[in-house]
Amino acid sequence: MCRMNTAATEIIERLGGTAKVSRLFGLAMPSVSDWKRDGIPQARVMFLKVAKKKELAGFDLDAATARKAKPTTEAA
Repeated sequence: MCRMNTAATEIIERLGGTAKVSRLFGLAMPSVSDWKRDGIPQARVMFLKVAKKKELAGFDLDAATARKAKPTTEAA
């Protein structure tokens, strides 16, 4: 089952969609599509907070941020 990050999806759509965001960051479209599931990488969110402040006013960018995976511990 694939869970979507709805906040990230809304932001990507607000910015013009996957193709436009991929051009904005110079990335392949599949990478940006993955953000809809995984969240937007923190460094990219920091850029958006500055560069797209007006376009994203009212959106919860922190909810759209990708979360680092928690380290796993092996049982001895």
